[in-house]
Amino acid sequence: MAQSSIEPISSLYVHVPFCARKCSYCAFYSEAASGELINRYVSALIRELEMAAADLRPRTIFFGGGTPSLLSLRQWEEILGAMERLNLAGASEWTVECNPATVSLDKARLLRSGGVNRLSMGVQSFNEALLDRLGRIHTRQMVFKSFDTLRKAGFDNLNLDLMFAIPGQTLAVWEETLSEATAMGSEHLSSYEVIYEEDTALYAQLQAGEIDADEDLACAMYDELVERATGAGFEQYEIANFACNGPIKPQSSANNLPFRACRHNVNYWRGGSFYGLGPSATSYVRGARTKNRANTLTYCEQLELGKRAIESSEALPPLARAGETAAFGLRMVAGWSFEQFIEITGYDLRDEWAADLAQLVQQGWGRLAPGFFQLTSQGLRFADAAAQLFLRPEAGEDGATNSQEATAAPR
Repeated sequence: MAQSSIEPISSLYVHVPFCARKCSYCAFYSEAASGELINRYVSALIRELEMAAADLRPRTIFFGGGTPSLLSLRQWEEILGAMERLNLAGASEWTVECNPATVSLDKARLLRSGGVNRLSMGVQSFNEALLDRLGRIHTRQMVFKSFDTLRKAGFDNLNLDLMFAIPGQTLAVWEETLSEATAMGSEHLSSYEVIYEEDTALYAQLQAGEIDADEDLACAMYDELVERATGAGFEQYEIANFACNGPIKPQSSANNLPFRACRHNVNYWRGGSFYGLGPSATSYVRGARTKNRANTLTYCEQLELGKRAIESSEALPPLARAGETAAFGLRMVAGWSFEQFIEITGYDLRDEWAADLAQLVQQGWGRLAPGFFQLTSQGLRFADAAAQLFLRPEAGEDGATNSQEATAAPR
């Protein structure tokens, strides 16, 4: 059955909007770090945690950004103390995003002692010229040093984030990056194609003709990613996510997920509810979506007045909600079990979306089996286009369809 209205929400996302410097590709809400504003943000975040705590019993927590690891020891102590006081600590999976060279051994040990058990490090590339192109402030040597620091602090579940199709990146450079990344021995690997989003420096360069986007090269790089990652012992469980198995893989794991799969993200892709706190964060709770104001100062001012900093709110009709759930779930290699989809949404993919399933099968993007539907390897490469087929207009609107991005959790 769908989640009961009296059950607390089990997934929490916290957006930390501060960066040392804005990267040229980043369209997430973030800003340069400012000492006093960060202090106000931490106090406001704790107020927002207090407001949401009664309806939260997190099994997964994800601190994204921005660069959460930029917060100082004292600021993290305040947040971790509040989480403990509000009975929000102790999640089975608690991830914090970090950038190389922003986590000291003392800070890493503090996070680990506070219940954080997974760190996701934004490597992006090991090539110094490409790091500069992306606006990253770390060097390749900082990646290796930071990785060793996290291991020394006791973290045994680490993710490396990489990017491909970076302007100027050749297939040979990408192959070298994958060789170095897989040799590091992380438990998880995420890799994303550069997307030219408006209001980013890379988009402006593309529009000005200073750089070109090579779709054929991007496809070749994606194929190389899958081959190299799976060849190194990672299991692909989503378009761009690969995880290792533990010593004993649970026989009854949902969707046969690898042991080190990111459960927090799986909740997004399976249409689960989650609270999103912090500036610009989106919540999706029992079919209702809210979005916080994408302005840190305004966010703080609202919370200081004892108000939630919510900018917009909408409740989706059941069919529109089911369509978005279908679209996101197809990102996963396992696709959708028909029974699971009925249990979550109340709809049967084989009825409402029969023509769409048939179209994807006909063009070689989908595979229809007696108990499930999944995208093929080619379909996964073009999953965004495939997903659009499953979205349904909201009742009462003039054919406008909710965009896939609208439901996407912030990281």
